[in-house]
Amino acid sequence: MADVDESDLKILEILRKNARTPYTSIAKELKISEAAVRKRIEKLIKMGVIKRFTIDYELENEIRAIVMVKTNPQIPTPEISKKIIKIQGVEFVYETTGDYDILTVVRGTNISSINKTIDDIRSLQGVLSTNSTIVLRVWF
Repeated sequence: MADVDESDLKILEILRKNARTPYTSIAKELKISEAAVRKRIEKLIKMGVIKRFTIDYELENEIRAIVMVKTNPQIPTPEISKKIIKIQGVEFVYETTGDYDILTVVRGTNISSINKTIDDIRSLQGVLSTNSTIVLRVWF
């Protein structure tokens, strides 16, 4: 991260909170030009620091769950992660340390859809077990 300076970090923090923040607003807050903000963001995209611009949302009656996945050590974890992220309902996949190798966030409109997603994860070759918990509240 040698090419990322304090201004870049401030830009990232602003965009993390609201990816639609106008460059002019960022420029004003950082006391730099709008062109400088644009160039910095383009640089961060090229470097792979910014992966995507997205939104966080919460729909009424939508359910989220955290699914922790234990994998077979003979199958590389990234192979399993790449398959999990393609499953309908999977929002995020994190490779982790500890008792579980992968942590996923899944979304669904009801418990049945959450169960289907978990069953799809469990059916993957290399998945030994899962442990799931329902999210009660999300804070942004």
